[in-house]
Amino acid sequence: MRVLGLDVGSKTIGVAVSDELRLCAHAVRTLARQGTRADVGQVSALCRTYQTQDVVVGLPYDCQGNEGKRAQRVRVFGDALAASGLQVAYQDESFSTVEAEEHLLAADMSRARRKQVIDKLAAAVILQAWLDEQRRAAPASSPVVDEESAS
Repeated sequence: MRVLGLDVGSKTIGVAVSDELRLCAHAVRTLARQGTRADVGQVSALCRTYQTQDVVVGLPYDCQGNEGKRAQRVRVFGDALAASGLQVAYQDESFSTVEAEEHLLAADMSRARRKQVIDKLAAAVILQAWLDEQRRAAPASSPVVDEESAS
């Protein structure tokens, strides 16, 4: 099942989605913020489109690694998503926008175009970090043993 990733800002929400195997994150779109209720509706509609209930929300920490006012606002939004029936997980979003910007600069993208895609690419960076952590945390599958050749 796919997972939706969000980079929640004050004006926009960057959106990414995983592939069905949960290996790769793909930038999808940027939503204009319209208030918590409307934003939850937009995210819920995207979850229906991608047939998922799982959402990873980027959580901003301050320079000391603490949750500040921005993180509190993001958690309020995450709580609203959870109250709507979605499964919400949080992922440290530190430097996700910086990493996204580096990718766009390496691609020699114009400043105007970078501004259009930065939020959704940051969402993909956040979601990819979460996907990678989930794979590292999963227990290694035991090898399949063919009993006939083992004898």
